[in-house]
Amino acid sequence: MVCKLGLFGATLVSTLVLSMGVRAETVKMLSIEPNIAEGKTYYANIKKAFEAQNPGIEVQIEYLDSESYKTKLPTLLQSKSRPDIFFTWSGGVFYEQAKAGILKDISAQMNAGWKDSFSTAGVNALTYQGKVYGAPMYAANVVLWYNKKLLEQAKVDPKGIKTWDDFLNAVKAVKAAGITPVVVGGKDKWPLQFYYGYLATRIAGKDGIAAAGAGQNGGFADKDFVRAGDEFKRLIDLKPFQPGFMDATAPKAGGLFGDGKAAFHLMGNWDYGTQQKNSTSGHGVGDANLGVMPFPMVTGGHGAAGDTFGGINGWLVTKDATDASIKWLKFLLNQQNQQEGGRLALWLPIGKGANAGISNPFMKEIAGFMGNSSYHQLYLDQALGANVGAAVNDAAAELATGDLSPNDAAKRIEEARKFR
Repeated sequence: MVCKLGLFGATLVSTLVLSMGVRAETVKMLSIEPNIAEGKTYYANIKKAFEAQNPGIEVQIEYLDSESYKTKLPTLLQSKSRPDIFFTWSGGVFYEQAKAGILKDISAQMNAGWKDSFSTAGVNALTYQGKVYGAPMYAANVVLWYNKKLLEQAKVDPKGIKTWDDFLNAVKAVKAAGITPVVVGGKDKWPLQFYYGYLATRIAGKDGIAAAGAGQNGGFADKDFVRAGDEFKRLIDLKPFQPGFMDATAPKAGGLFGDGKAAFHLMGNWDYGTQQKNSTSGHGVGDANLGVMPFPMVTGGHGAAGDTFGGINGWLVTKDATDASIKWLKFLLNQQNQQEGGRLALWLPIGKGANAGISNPFMKEIAGFMGNSSYHQLYLDQALGANVGAAVNDAAAELATGDLSPNDAAKRIEEARKFR
């Protein structure tokens, strides 16, 4: 009897150990908060499907709002609580993380056929000095959203807005009609950087921004960047933004646009969901009254017509991540899941063939802008690294409040570049 109990007990212990081992490996992923509720559901569904197919792996997903994410991530990456996989906007911030030695080289996995499922630009965005440290998920494109009804009231034809001067004239007409021309989340600063960054892209162009980053031609103190500030100031001088714009966050501004409180909103493709989610009604402007256009060209600028501005976003893998993390990442980014993200209008998927899933007409149009672009400039606050990026955001905010001149703004950014 004792032997039987002993055998039973040993069997029971073995069974418990094995069952405990089923969930022994955990993959921790850190993400920014999705812009719309469907985003979390999307991840939850993929997680559930993955765990069903891989009973030995549990995926834990933690979300932070974008501002908290930027603030807390550096500390997290240096701690024992670092995630295995974390969201990235790519660019200079990613380069700094790669230099710091906290990332895992996954070139072997990419070169084993995985990279064939992505665009070359997507893989390159997460490559540093020949090594791949992550996988791309989606692209982001900053565009001018507009309210058709409000522009009609102001007798402004959006099809006639091709140049920066056209846009400034439209702002004047909208304001004369008693309508707030533009909403912006000035408190977060980066929405104001979108203006300065896009103007720099239009005026300095791809080569000019690259040269400035390398310290050539006076760096970011070059005349083209001073002009970007001058053109931004032309807009600021029209007092185009809503009252108290420096106290409004980006989500708040999206909600105001969704509530029909302004004619224009310069924001990424994700604003389709943000302006709905944060509006009073929860429905936003409504597709019938919503429009989108590329950022206007600037006369005399060096940027090519149609060049776009935004991000290539994805996931980076930390140095101690196991093979389970790569397995999860491959599943998360497979074509089926990429297409579903496009279908839900969560983002512009970057996987090959994934755009076939895009059904939303606004996302299709914005994807078309990128498809016709010869160059996609990363957000300057991400492309230039944390310190220079912060200087760009601060300079754009102080230009908007009138506390900094265009010339001084350019000098401040260049000083930050010199000391990075």
